[in-house]
Amino acid sequence: MTQQSTRHILLIEPAEFYRNPQTADTNVYQHDEDEGHLETFQKALQEFRNFRNVLVEHGIHITTLKGSKGCPDHIFPNWASTDPEGRLVFYPMLNENRQAERTPEMLDFFKKYYALAADFRDEEKNGRYLESTGSLVIDHVHKRAYCALSGRSTESLAKDWADKLGYKLYTFPTLTHTGKPVYHTDLTMFIGTEFAAICAECITDEKKRDEVVASLKEHREVVFLSKEQLANFCGNSLEVKGDSKKPYLVMSANGQSHLTNEQVTFFKRYVTDIIGSDISTIEKYGGGSARCLLLELH
Repeated sequence: MTQQSTRHILLIEPAEFYRNPQTADTNVYQHDEDEGHLETFQKALQEFRNFRNVLVEHGIHITTLKGSKGCPDHIFPNWASTDPEGRLVFYPMLNENRQAERTPEMLDFFKKYYALAADFRDEEKNGRYLESTGSLVIDHVHKRAYCALSGRSTESLAKDWADKLGYKLYTFPTLTHTGKPVYHTDLTMFIGTEFAAICAECITDEKKRDEVVASLKEHREVVFLSKEQLANFCGNSLEVKGDSKKPYLVMSANGQSHLTNEQVTFFKRYVTDIIGSDISTIEKYGGGSARCLLLELH
């Protein structure tokens, strides 16, 4: 039986970290630095290690690779994915210093353990982008995928991905508080084994919003997130398995602090606990949160 979640996670420890100027145009959640690069990096590195320790303490298997200089977003592995069928996919990234994250050593690591099912990297030459599980929130069990369209998620390429891998695709437009699209789908929603969460109010097309919600409700209980919760990374979360295959929901401390009591109660019907830690520096300057750090190794 196909499993939605995994117990094995890849993390990339950054060699440096700062607000990436190349990605700032599409990521409205990045903030200008009010401290030096070195201080920012030191804080982010400690947050990363604390976060990793929390996962390990709960029995989640972690593989850590070392990031590269010149790649301030290497901490967010959005250029590869694996699935329960053992398939590996490489993805095209919008920005040059994110394309550089796909080092030969990291590509070789994945190809050592997985069969390469699709390689979309050359689509960068055609101006088409799809940034892995940032762009695609995937229901592995029922073969459905959800994609919020943005400069980093090209609809025609998402359709090619779905046709190649055998998924039914739902695409939809979004708007943030700034009037720009949400840059990655995994900020707007997440899917667990028995539950899902979505900020439906950020989807601007009513018909598509209803279709997405109906699709999620067909197989799972759904909780709705507000735009304020979206901005505080409540949606950037992932179900993982720990000791004795217990399910956990990984969410940053910031995200957890913005959940309502009713939402906490809802999630704890389906997971053993909500786990995570303070990654506020990573969130502030990187514009991504807990789920962005996690690459599932199925």
